[in-house]
Amino acid sequence: MVEVLLQMAAFIACGSAWRYCSQQHLISPKNTREVLTELVYYLFLPALVLDVLWSADLGGTAGGIAVVAASGVFIAIALAWGAYRLLLAASCRSTQGALILAAGFPNATYLGLPVLQSTLGDWARAVAIQYDLFACTPLVLTLGIYIARIHGKDGKSTNHLLELLKTPPLWAAAMGVSLNLGGVPEPAEIHGFLDRMAASVVPLMLLSLGMGLEWSRRQWQHLPLLLPVLIIQLCLMPLWATFMSRFFAFDSSQQTAVILEAAMPSMVLGIVFCDRFHLNTSLYAAAVTFSTTLSLVTLPLWYQFLT
Repeated sequence: MVEVLLQMAAFIACGSAWRYCSQQHLISPKNTREVLTELVYYLFLPALVLDVLWSADLGGTAGGIAVVAASGVFIAIALAWGAYRLLLAASCRSTQGALILAAGFPNATYLGLPVLQSTLGDWARAVAIQYDLFACTPLVLTLGIYIARIHGKDGKSTNHLLELLKTPPLWAAAMGVSLNLGGVPEPAEIHGFLDRMAASVVPLMLLSLGMGLEWSRRQWQHLPLLLPVLIIQLCLMPLWATFMSRFFAFDSSQQTAVILEAAMPSMVLGIVFCDRFHLNTSLYAAAVTFSTTLSLVTLPLWYQFLT
């Protein structure tokens, strides 16, 4: 796994380098990242989701993966809520909200999918997709938005159902599951097209992840406040997944995949919610940067422990 993560770190480093070397270009690094993210989110990722779920084994393990993921999110949010109620004053609501989001939701797709695919094989893509789309994404678009709204300022009223309906990967997931359960075979021509589209997902995800990281000196000032986030995301959540996975009929490879998903760092998408609801965006970006960097050490340790 170390070799795989080093290759991914190189992609992330290229994205970070582009962020700082393209200041003179007409298109800002932020706009470049947004374009890449939208391409992945609206085009390439739905193609990957449809292709994988159309032919995936959707037996009893699919429900187990969703339960492990959803319970992990609830536990992480509860722990972070309690920790930051004690550590921060009641007036620091924007900071509390950002840190709760950072601790509660993992980067299950943008980092989890490439890690699982490269380490365990193509079959593990289905685990990453089910972990995210069957649990994490619906929760972040409902519970996550609710947390951001009550801790933020001037947040616009949001229709949670509408937010879910505007999520292309979820539509692709619904279509893939329907075709799978309906016994409709996937034509070779369609599989070839979707597979070529899906091949773009991993490199673009990693580049956009690198572009979203911030490495300014002031980020180090936030490190003590970020310790609960790092402990919850990188240590306690995989421990919880290890405990919960024993209640489901996972084989050893599936159990490894689920636990590695739980060990992922903070999701990048939370930056959007912080901007939208006026939370502490700088602190959230620091949480993503530190947790992603530290995960390059913790993920191999978890993989070694599990195998």
